[in-house]
Amino acid sequence: MKYLHTMVRVTDLDQSLTFYRDALGLVEVRRTEHEAGRFTLVYLAAPGDEAGRFQPQLELTYNWPDADGKAETYTGGRNFGHLAYAVPDIYAACQRLADHGVTISRPPRDGRMAFVRSPDNISVELLQDGPALPPAEPWASMPNVGSW
Repeated sequence: MKYLHTMVRVTDLDQSLTFYRDALGLVEVRRTEHEAGRFTLVYLAAPGDEAGRFQPQLELTYNWPDADGKAETYTGGRNFGHLAYAVPDIYAACQRLADHGVTISRPPRDGRMAFVRSPDNISVELLQDGPALPPAEPWASMPNVGSW
């Protein structure tokens, strides 16, 4: 058995790619357009996990609006917790996200863990790869914002 991917539905593909690819740093590995089913699938991987068709990936599913331009509305279920990624420098990762306008919901005050939310309100956990970094400002003094 091999883990393949986690799928999340997104309401605005461009906005979601700006978050997951540009701000978070994932790499687009493939994209398929399905005219008959009226949807687009975009597969993303963490840097270094791009090689091979079945590496751990995040699948963004964008269902096209109907003929009247109406898009489906999604609500999050409590049975889905969050996506998690190990990062080499938790502070640099959070700064990159903040520079892209992403709110750091749970700042890395401990030098080990942070949470952010995607444009579709998907919770994303960032964990320091290896030992926690020493506490550093501005992160050590930042309060939690919202929920994660």
